Amino acid sequence: MNAKARTRRATLKARTRTQRAAAKIRRTGTGTLATHCVAAGLPIREARSVAGSLRKNAAKADVTGQAGISYAKNVKAHTCTRYTPAEVARIAVIYRPRKPAYKTCAARLALAA
Repeated sequence: MNAKARTRRATLKARTRTQRAAAKIRRTGTGTLATHCVAAGLPIREARSVAGSLRKNAAKADVTGQAGISYAKNVKAHTCTRYTPAEVARIAVIYRPRKPAYKTCAARLALAA
């Protein structure tokens, strides 16, 4: 596989991940903070980092979310908290990131509601 094909495949994979996360949020009405970040265009590793920061700011925004259980293939069930896009927007307004990619993500999250 040459470099051009690798780049195209990575671009397609990122776009697919973003679209699937956004579709899941549209379908169910809620999603975890990491899912909202992936839908805003961040890779999974960075989405988890931003989600941790947003989780800390959720208490300041007085947003509780809905308790749920996250299931994955061959993995033990984990408890999670799911948020609506409006709740995430309230949290994202308080969030003050430094990294440019995170600033873009926070702006998209704030506009998603």
